[in-house]
Amino acid sequence: MRKPLAEAAQIIGCSELDLTYVEDIVNRSKTSFAAGMQVLSPERRYGMYALYSFCRIVDDIADEEGDVPTKHRLLQEWRERLSRLYAGQAEDAVDRVLMATIQRFDLKQKDFVDIIEGMEMDIEHPIIAPDEQTLDLYCDRVASAVGRLAVCIFGDSTQAAQEVAYHLGRALQLTNILRDIEEDSGRGRLYLPKELLERFRLPLDPKGCISNPDVDQVCNIVAYRAADHFKLARQFMAQCNQKALLPAKIMAITYGFILSKQKKVGWKPPFKRASLSLPEKIAVAGSGVFMNFIGLKR
Repeated sequence: MRKPLAEAAQIIGCSELDLTYVEDIVNRSKTSFAAGMQVLSPERRYGMYALYSFCRIVDDIADEEGDVPTKHRLLQEWRERLSRLYAGQAEDAVDRVLMATIQRFDLKQKDFVDIIEGMEMDIEHPIIAPDEQTLDLYCDRVASAVGRLAVCIFGDSTQAAQEVAYHLGRALQLTNILRDIEEDSGRGRLYLPKELLERFRLPLDPKGCISNPDVDQVCNIVAYRAADHFKLARQFMAQCNQKALLPAKIMAITYGFILSKQKKVGWKPPFKRASLSLPEKIAVAGSGVFMNFIGLKR
């Protein structure tokens, strides 16, 4: 039996060295992402590693120290780099694996560009109390666009799978916003929608907002919106290739659990960030193993 790395290299058409390079980017990030991708076949797994590497690189450009013009220049360079990839020109290991992934799974260039534009929304100026339309656009670019690429790599490019990406991406991003309001406040950011803040007469500055007990009411409304997106994502998943979307199912279970815990903890000061305990992490992982065991692995 061929090893997964060798199998992926042959199917995708990349060297094992290049595949190892993108895998190392995932491993260095110390994210649970890698564990969730183990249910995929080797070529799909390394395709997801390539997508993660791209997202990690452009996200670091947006979040790390540096002046705004330099960040814009680096993201513009990635736009140009993508154009070269779609023209069949690759420069390094990330390029080569990403280009092979793009070609094998027929990924759309616009979705990559949308991700870059989401990063630009964060670097142009800190996002503070965006209006509803801007918040939804931000969620689409930084989360749902990733989902649109991911479902194709998973093996389902149907319209139903695209709807899963639309709703699950928003559910995940809203959950992250609700978990990270204190951390974001420390960076001068506030992603809660302006309309809700004004309805509850909350200050529109980050620290003033999260120190007000009434922020709990706003966050509860956003939490219900996230829950609605999780529900719609599950409904569209039922119309999709069940084997292909197993990683999306596991992600929905994990983040749905996190959202439920955060709702129980609440958002009144002092803020407490919800996280999964070790037994809960094992339970979530076990759900993926069980679904895999009963025949959902692709």
